[in-house]
Amino acid sequence: MPPEQPEQPDGGGTPPEARGRPHVDEALAAAAREVRNDPQRTPEALCAACVRLLPVTGASVSISGGRGVQVTWCASDRVSARLAELQYTLGDGPCHTALEQGAPVIAADLTGGWDARRWPVFAHEAAGLGVLAVFSLPLGVGGAAVGTLDLYRDQAGGLSEPDLRTALWVRDAVTYALMSVQPAYDDPDDETEDGLASWVEASEADHTEVYQAVGMVMVQSDVDPEQALDRMRARAFAEGLTVSQVARNVVARRLRFDPEPDGRDDEQGRRGDRS
Repeated sequence: MPPEQPEQPDGGGTPPEARGRPHVDEALAAAAREVRNDPQRTPEALCAACVRLLPVTGASVSISGGRGVQVTWCASDRVSARLAELQYTLGDGPCHTALEQGAPVIAADLTGGWDARRWPVFAHEAAGLGVLAVFSLPLGVGGAAVGTLDLYRDQAGGLSEPDLRTALWVRDAVTYALMSVQPAYDDPDDETEDGLASWVEASEADHTEVYQAVGMVMVQSDVDPEQALDRMRARAFAEGLTVSQVARNVVARRLRFDPEPDGRDDEQGRRGDRS
């Protein structure tokens, strides 16, 4: 009589924790297929799929186009987009920490404790948007982080082990999508660069005004590039603007940063627009 065979779990011999990955990949692939006739909507569709796959309120993907420069590739809702721009304006937050460390950052409660103390200004502003928890996962290939998948929730609390595993699968699928999807303005016959390089170039192009404004502030205030960007960020935060709006005003010569004798900036020109 042959030995009794152990009962196979549902799905054959595949461990339960591995069976969810094909579902994640297919969900994101299906989202991309739904908008295949309108490639410009692909990022938006992927972000929306991330929210459907995870117990989160919103999602965004930001790409790093160089030191201190980011662009939002997609956002599932207005709060997600504002959250991404907030981190860019402040130069601080879970997204920046995830990029610097190349590891997931889980901020389960921005209203108190370690998470609130780690990024005090960001935590205060995020809570004001109704964001109480943020999970930032670095995107990249070969250990180089080129952006982040940022998930937020309107209730405090971390991610369970299964949810975190799913989030990491989503992160991997988004990274692949980022590498595979070309910006709409790219030449489809140009195969000299992969999708990731193209999207990073797009992020740099989107912040041309920021680069130009940084150069102008460097000359006006006699400071280095990092100090110039820091001063623009400080002005943006003080006036309730984004750093992109401040840059637009500098380039349009509605705003300048002249150093005072004691080293502090003296704004000349009228306040920037809030559009």
